[in-house]
Amino acid sequence: MIVRAISWNLFHGRDAPPNPALHTWRSRLLKISEHDDRYVQVNRSLFAEFCSALAQMTWDIALLQECPPRWAAPLADSLGAQGHRVLTSRNWLPRVSALAATLNPDLIGSAEGGSNLTLVRGELLAANDAAFDERREFVIRERRPERRTMGFARTRAGLCIANLHATNDRPELAAEEVMRAASAAVEWAGSAPLLFGGDLNMRPSHSPEVFAQLRERFGLAGAIAESIDHLLVRGADLIDPPHPLDHPEVAREAGAAGPLGLWRREIGRRIRLSDHDPVGAALRIEDRT
Repeated sequence: MIVRAISWNLFHGRDAPPNPALHTWRSRLLKISEHDDRYVQVNRSLFAEFCSALAQMTWDIALLQECPPRWAAPLADSLGAQGHRVLTSRNWLPRVSALAATLNPDLIGSAEGGSNLTLVRGELLAANDAAFDERREFVIRERRPERRTMGFARTRAGLCIANLHATNDRPELAAEEVMRAASAAVEWAGSAPLLFGGDLNMRPSHSPEVFAQLRERFGLAGAIAESIDHLLVRGADLIDPPHPLDHPEVAREAGAAGPLGLWRREIGRRIRLSDHDPVGAALRIEDRT
């Protein structure tokens, strides 16, 4: 069985145009779209745009980080997938924060709370649409600086999947979290093939010793030299090594056409989704269903 996987940090469902001048307090407070000749920065729900972007990518497994928790079920339904969601940081008052994020996503930002969401579809879904034999949550860090969790799932085809978002701007914490997560994932997977990935917030070019340990201690290979987003594999053949997806205008960008066409500033311009490029890979596993 050939399995295609992607990993993408959704930036809490927000856009990130390349021109920093478009990130203004006027947009954040008053929800007024800002634009240059090519891009527009918007402050509204981009669920439809993210859903469309994911629908156009080729994948059987999607590892998503910084996914708004309220998006998990609608994304799975819209994409014909089954999901495994684990909550990460800042999920304090979910109903209040979800309402605030719906009204003004840029103002609340990451304070809405986040989740790691693993989606499975395609041939990995059994005939009865049951994707998983097992789902687990590993709490790596309860708090200080923030809650960090790994979602672990065992598919009915035998492939195990671990999805992690490690701490940002603290490489020593990220290294500790990644190693603890890898140890747990490998132990839980046992002899089964394992896909271990997500936003690890570490580049092999900056932290070669961490990725050397992942490869030598845990057999996890496939790191991308200059990326912080990774899809590492153990016990499966990589037939298309992990790589940033080509053509960001296809993978990350959406045509701007505001609700009912009323957002004139958006017409003819592009919305760049998230502040991360998605990465992809393809592996061959033995189907154990």
